[in-house]
Amino acid sequence: MKPTLLILAAGMASRYGSMKQVDGFGPNGETIIDYSIYDAINAGFGKISFIIREEFLDSFKAIFEPKLAGRIETDYVFQNYDLTQFGIDYEVERAKPWGTAHAVLAARNQINEPFCVINADDFYGADAFKKMADFLTTEVADDKYAIIGYQVDRTLSDYGSVSRGVCQVEDGKMVAINERLKVYFKEDGSVAYEDNDVEYPLDPLTRVSMNFWGFTPAVFKQSEPMFKAFVEANKTNPKAEFFIPLVADGLIKTGEASFEVIPTDAKWFGVTYKEDKPIVQKSISDLVENGTYPANLWS
Repeated sequence: MKPTLLILAAGMASRYGSMKQVDGFGPNGETIIDYSIYDAINAGFGKISFIIREEFLDSFKAIFEPKLAGRIETDYVFQNYDLTQFGIDYEVERAKPWGTAHAVLAARNQINEPFCVINADDFYGADAFKKMADFLTTEVADDKYAIIGYQVDRTLSDYGSVSRGVCQVEDGKMVAINERLKVYFKEDGSVAYEDNDVEYPLDPLTRVSMNFWGFTPAVFKQSEPMFKAFVEANKTNPKAEFFIPLVADGLIKTGEASFEVIPTDAKWFGVTYKEDKPIVQKSISDLVENGTYPANLWS
């Protein structure tokens, strides 16, 4: 059974809402999401599921169906505020949905095969998709999941600090994941992070999470009780978010599942600062020039 790629795109609604595509980075205006889908198709994924807000379904279909028709199956998952579907009988007023692990739960009735989760606006590189597809077709189990581990020094911006989920790895498995809110290059090119105004060095080879996770559908039943408990604990905290690392941490602590850290040397690209955009465009242009990608992805 071919794995599914689940793309977290509900947060992109504001940018897609006016029928404008997200920023173009490729030579023909290709978005970062286009490169992820292209890499996933080549790696052997069988379906693309977009997690979106329902009111943006027509916009998404107009953008992606013409490109993907005949290439790969597509599906749309809606993330919303309705808590009654989880057996919660009260409402919580919020400005935005409950975070990435809640978004994954939204797919619980539509995904029946091993799948991986990625962010819509991150450039992960073909190596990561190939390795994850291999894991999802040969190794994944209901108690054995995975995360793609990027070298921290290959994920930073030259224009400011970023937050990163720093993986603590033993024998190839993640034993903990710590969110470091300020990670950056120092003047001398070394890597550091700041915590409570104190600077700590970070080995540049440290593996970090860029939100590229591999699961079986068992994760839905495993994470649903965690989500209910999270809502109960945060019903007066409208900004609290139920993130995938919280689920991973819970599963590791209870021993319900382990997480293999699959290393990649690929360079991760993302646009944290507006100054990052030309760098991402140049990086993609180099990949087109060296033949990694065709000049026109979908023609």
